[in-house]
Amino acid sequence: MHVPTSRRAAGAILAACVALTLSAGAGAALARQGDTLVTIKSFDFHPMTITVPAGATVTWKNLDAEPHAVTSTDGAFHSPALDQDDTFSFKFARPGVYKYLCTIHPRMVASVTVK
Repeated sequence: MHVPTSRRAAGAILAACVALTLSAGAGAALARQGDTLVTIKSFDFHPMTITVPAGATVTWKNLDAEPHAVTSTDGAFHSPALDQDDTFSFKFARPGVYKYLCTIHPRMVASVTVK
């Protein structure tokens, strides 16, 4: 059976789009597994306490117009000053409780529990 070239090309394009969508979706799902976003807003961390599995990455995003920093009290991680919309990420390899604060505004405290 002879299929016109335009139909064959359209079919190939459709198949490529489906394949890209499926592979991107699978990769995104794997990247999100256990990963968490903590926002910094109104001079607080949101949420203030989180629990993640070992190997998860936590990303902090500053939504305030003022700079903030994310620093663990045990020295495990330390961000530079984060301006508005800046992010900082840390991968938690080992179980434990990681307390942290903003070194610019020390009343801002929170924690990550890694299981």
